[in-house]
Amino acid sequence: MAGQEWLAERFEENRSRLRAVAYRMLGSLGEAEDAVQEAWLRLSRSDAGNIENLSGWLTTVVARVCLDVLRSRKSRGEEPLGRQPQEPTGKKGAGSDPEQEAMLADSAGLAVLVVLDRLAPAERVAFVLHDLFGLSFEEIATIVERSPTATRQLASRARRRVQGVAQAPSASLSQQREVIDAFLTALRAGDVEGLMGVLDPDLVVRVDAAAARAGAAQEVRGALNWAKGAVAYARLIQPATVCLVDGALGAVWAPGGRLSRVLRFAVRDGKIAQIEILADRARLDALELAALPD
Repeated sequence: MAGQEWLAERFEENRSRLRAVAYRMLGSLGEAEDAVQEAWLRLSRSDAGNIENLSGWLTTVVARVCLDVLRSRKSRGEEPLGRQPQEPTGKKGAGSDPEQEAMLADSAGLAVLVVLDRLAPAERVAFVLHDLFGLSFEEIATIVERSPTATRQLASRARRRVQGVAQAPSASLSQQREVIDAFLTALRAGDVEGLMGVLDPDLVVRVDAAAARAGAAQEVRGALNWAKGAVAYARLIQPATVCLVDGALGAVWAPGGRLSRVLRFAVRDGKIAQIEILADRARLDALELAALPD
């Protein structure tokens, strides 16, 4: 019994890290908790005395469980983000706690999670384990069942997709990001005056059919016309985050981690001159999204 208690204590020392690994792979706190609990079950049934590196062993088990989940999603054609969280089975799991899920999403970077969902399962595992958690390609190769060289290539492909390639010079992107950040701040606050400070007076906003409210126009002209109506939906824009959309600055709106809307901007002379709001699933899937560097 004493040995089992010692093992449980060692496992709890690793739980937070294992949860973070699983969440970044799966984007679901409920499924992350299930993966961590599965690692505990396998540990409790193993000959722990022969495990030289317990932390590494647990990380490998969690990664393999997550890889199986990701492959299963692909085969069933599931959308991985936005499902109802499953009830946890772990002793200290947070389960469907929305606050903790929000904290995990924030620490992972919402834009990164959205982009990760577009990767193949092995690419996602290789990128998360190497770039985010520092495992060697030799360690990851045994998990994804590839050679270390092939595993390095998986991570490299994933990195290019996650980071993207900006079409505008970095200085221009930095200036544009200030404008878009100010736009989102004003919109979240319901601040019409603040919006008018970053919108071109002749602003054109186009909304695709999937994003448009019933009976609402799909094109609005004039900053004031649009701003007055937009602030009524300030609460809904809270989860939006700036990212690269087809190599240019945009924003993703992914409440609960599920990609729901994409906003594309045209910035001219320090003002937002055009906004395109997309929600059509086929159009969203065709976009190249990438996270911005910190």
